[in-house]
Amino acid sequence: MKLFGSSGIRGRFNELITPEFVSRVGQAVGSRYDSVVVGWDTRTTSPLLANALFSGLLSAGCDAHSAGMVSTPTLANAAREFKAGIMITASHNPPQDNGIKFWNPDGSSFGSGQMEAIEALVLGEKIPQAAWDSVGDLRSIDWAVDRHIQRISGEIGKLKAKVVVDCGNGAASTITPYLLRQLGCEVITLNAQPDGSFPGRGSEPNEENTKLLAKCVVESQADIGIAHDGDGDRAVAVDEKGNFAGGDALLPLLCKLEGKSKVVVPVNASMSVDRHVGKVHVIRCRVGDVYVSEKIKEAGADFGGEPSGTWVFPKISYCPDGIYAAARLVQIAAERPLSERLAEIPKFITIRKRLDMPTERSNKTMVAVAKALLSQKPSETSDLDGLRAVFSDGWILFRPSGTEPKLKIVVEAETEAGAKKLLDTAMKIGKEALS
Repeated sequence: MKLFGSSGIRGRFNELITPEFVSRVGQAVGSRYDSVVVGWDTRTTSPLLANALFSGLLSAGCDAHSAGMVSTPTLANAAREFKAGIMITASHNPPQDNGIKFWNPDGSSFGSGQMEAIEALVLGEKIPQAAWDSVGDLRSIDWAVDRHIQRISGEIGKLKAKVVVDCGNGAASTITPYLLRQLGCEVITLNAQPDGSFPGRGSEPNEENTKLLAKCVVESQADIGIAHDGDGDRAVAVDEKGNFAGGDALLPLLCKLEGKSKVVVPVNASMSVDRHVGKVHVIRCRVGDVYVSEKIKEAGADFGGEPSGTWVFPKISYCPDGIYAAARLVQIAAERPLSERLAEIPKFITIRKRLDMPTERSNKTMVAVAKALLSQKPSETSDLDGLRAVFSDGWILFRPSGTEPKLKIVVEAETEAGAKKLLDTAMKIGKEALS
């Protein structure tokens, strides 16, 4: 059984993610790290699971520190003071899901070796436990948000802009509006009341879920709109004209502005990145913020990001920081209209689809996909993550999701007709492989 996906451990509450399971994870982590800080998002099950996690940590002799309800990048920033950090969150997943993310003091996610060690303990028969007089202490900290704000403020400086922030009823509601006001912005908030049922909109900040934000930006004549996911590690934007700027649009922009010599993007990133950054070297990696961060550290890159809206600024942290990204995007929009910057980026047609795929059928499905895709005679292929095939008019990517039982399909071409043709081919291959 494999517990870790591309972003920690996630699953449906009381199926995979039970209090007993989370307590055992706490025991495993607590047996390897003697001081851990814990935070959680707004999901209704998060406080319950945090308490189960505390029990496991303490029983292994680890001192646990509660940061309370905070964003994931806030928790990762706080982890600088401890041996590790753990966040209870399922990020942008539906409210019935929950999960666990793990952080090192430098803000990077647990690496492959760390994940394998924790997984072996959790799935093993016995985890080392502390004696009654050696259990850990539980303490609370009240400085996590303030220190995160201070760190970002020191990098950004003062701003003058009008901003609409849609917190999505998530954990970013505890920090982004306060940060931007402290920086000097006029801030209008949407869905800024923490609520784990996400009543305002879906927790994923996609175009469909940000229509109210776009309307509010135009009507209030704001410079920019910002939208977060459930735990605040993602940030996307709406320009001053109300146009949605998701990860596909913002990734080439941020790579150009942040990249000096090298940037890191995953295999599902658009060709527009390569075209827009000029002489900056674009390094590809597996999909998932943990792999982006690992490759940034390995290559000494200046920046890394994903089309999902996760952005890693190594000068701040190796954790995807949607809070810093929000401030940086506002800074960019304050200097020059965001719509003008986005208009300069080469345009390609990117289409993303998902097909249901039971996890146990993943390997068999990908073998069938590879056989069918190679029969199309692509000019180039890569199995860095899933299977990516390049053709004269664009490319197709098939990869199993790291967070849900899905087969993800991405196609990109220079024209709409080209993208549709590639999509038809990809969907036929995918469906036949799954049948």
